[in-house]
Amino acid sequence: MTKNVKKLILAGVILLAVALLAVSSITVVEAGNTGVVVTLGAVSDKVLSEGMHIKAPFVQSVVQVNNRTQKIETEGSASSKDLQIISYVVAVNYRVENNASASLYKNVGVNYETVIITPAIQESIKAVTAQYTAEELITKRQNVGTQIKDALSDKIGEYGISVEIFNIVNFDFSEEFNAAVEAKQTAQQNALKAEQDLARIEIEAEQKVTQAEAEAKSIKMIQDALAKSPDYVEYIKWNKWDGKLPSVMGDGDYILDIDGVTGKN
Repeated sequence: MTKNVKKLILAGVILLAVALLAVSSITVVEAGNTGVVVTLGAVSDKVLSEGMHIKAPFVQSVVQVNNRTQKIETEGSASSKDLQIISYVVAVNYRVENNASASLYKNVGVNYETVIITPAIQESIKAVTAQYTAEELITKRQNVGTQIKDALSDKIGEYGISVEIFNIVNFDFSEEFNAAVEAKQTAQQNALKAEQDLARIEIEAEQKVTQAEAEAKSIKMIQDALAKSPDYVEYIKWNKWDGKLPSVMGDGDYILDIDGVTGKN
């Protein structure tokens, strides 16, 4: 092997080593993440922002922590104040604060969702639902959700994790409780119908009373008119006469056939 070839090989090796050294000295933190610097196993309190950074080759590594809004959906069961079993499905939007990335990785690791968030959700739900009856969990669902969110924020906030949105996707109760709720609703509907029927009957009765009072007033007016004017009776007779004469007339002692007199058969 000639000296020139050896020199070329050596130069290639040196260039390759330099390239590897350069690559190992550069790290890129992706958008929405922060970089936690680990030097020979020791976690630095300083975190790297998005973009390109220089690090010590071979002795330093950078762990990326997601600081975007993330969503977790979990389900489980809890008990109400009146000892009803509730099956729930909830969804939580959360994010890791940038300045908490290093301490979270150092104390918990990258599986913080399993270690911290899920247990905290379950504990918060159980603590809050135990303060309400099963019926109140339905009628005061929004207040229950707000209270659970506050309890969850207190538990995971100390780790630098903030709760952005907490949603109760579903609350399910036992078949016995559902049947009791349905029976209660039916009873309320029947009571409302009975109340409406009673109101209708009362209105109809009032209408009848009003009508009777109007008729009585009309009769009294007629009676007053009769008392004041005897001719009013004749007026009523003539108004009701159909224009036909009676066929027979008499006063008890004799009877006169009007048709016979007039020649009508």
